[in-house]
Amino acid sequence: MEYRRIKGTRDILPEEGLIRKRIFSIAENLFLTFGFLPISTPVFEQTELFVRGIGEASDIVQKEMYTFLDRSNRSLTLRPEGTAPVVRAYIENNLSSFRFPSKLFYIMPMYRYERPQKGRLREFWQIGVEVFGAPGPDVDSEVIFLMVEYFKKLGLKNFTTEINTIGCRKCRPLFLDKLVEFLNEHSEDLCSDCRKRIDLNPLRVFDCKNERCITLLKDAPKVSESVCEECLLHFEGVMNHLRMLNVDFEVNPFLVRGLDYYEKTTFEVKSPLLGAQSAIGGGGRYDPLVKECGGEDTPGLGFAIGVERLLMQLEEEGIVPQIEIGTDVYIVSYRGLETKAFEVANQLRKIGIKTEYDYLKRSMKAQFKQADKLGAKVSVIVAPEEHERNLVKLRNMITGEENLVSYDEVVGLIKTMVEKVDERCQ
Repeated sequence: MEYRRIKGTRDILPEEGLIRKRIFSIAENLFLTFGFLPISTPVFEQTELFVRGIGEASDIVQKEMYTFLDRSNRSLTLRPEGTAPVVRAYIENNLSSFRFPSKLFYIMPMYRYERPQKGRLREFWQIGVEVFGAPGPDVDSEVIFLMVEYFKKLGLKNFTTEINTIGCRKCRPLFLDKLVEFLNEHSEDLCSDCRKRIDLNPLRVFDCKNERCITLLKDAPKVSESVCEECLLHFEGVMNHLRMLNVDFEVNPFLVRGLDYYEKTTFEVKSPLLGAQSAIGGGGRYDPLVKECGGEDTPGLGFAIGVERLLMQLEEEGIVPQIEIGTDVYIVSYRGLETKAFEVANQLRKIGIKTEYDYLKRSMKAQFKQADKLGAKVSVIVAPEEHERNLVKLRNMITGEENLVSYDEVVGLIKTMVEKVDERCQ
């Protein structure tokens, strides 16, 4: 039987794995600079957490969750997004007592059952941040600034930042009444999904990718026309702080995001290079969510970045994150001296020198060929004559220069040689 990966998943091969490691490292360092601390949650949670947090009428809950009964007949769901689990962890572990406001970041895989397509898989990764306990517009703008700064640190240039306010629980019902009235008047021109959304979740019509719906909705009521004074002042504060930080942005009056827990500020970073799946990352404010999930009344906001789309964007812009695949040192040994090669290789590894040696007892010529293939900077030649005198030969693979040294000196000298080769190559 031939085994193949499950539809909607993919293998992350070594080169891409190193690129991911690099972009994760850049994210972690930047987030720590902004005062965010790492968190990770279980890959599955109680189903009710997502139904309650994301919204029963959302597309994720209705169509996309991987839900199953375990052996205790409990309904569990593979994590489809990061915010609800982090909210649960924040409440359950009383993180507000550790630091308040609380600023957290995660890098985790997510799972949604949807039609696989470019930039959208059933198993995918997200980089995200969440802030709990900060109600002001300055935090909204800081979080947007953080995401934009991350993309800039990666070298991205072809993206735009869109923001909007979608009101709060007090003022949004007025807008929803106007929107439902508009949608009912034009229901015959909507796609079948949007006709269902009129009763279930009318805001989701703005996420529709059907061209007829997109054209029709350009004339729909704008949520910004119905927001209360509090939401309007908050949004003006966000825009003022973004201008202060020199963040270029556009106001998109139809930007609502795809999850029910958002209110007030929403935002997305989009690329013109990615086609229909243009959002690289986005987020917003979700002030009622902590209380709805059983915690104290605590304001919250955050964002998530799709790693697969981010990698596509890097590729489209011709950006290759700096990664190191090569080997520092290769141990070349004659037959019968493999044990000494093993010993020296692991002494070097203990001090952080990337070292390989021949496992297959190949010829000297084949070993040197492998050393070149792996990009070794230095080779260590373990030969019978030198070995009897407690010596080993070091070869600089860049210049070809060779030196005889004792086994006692080899570790220190190799470290110096590798550092000098690195300096010359920079």
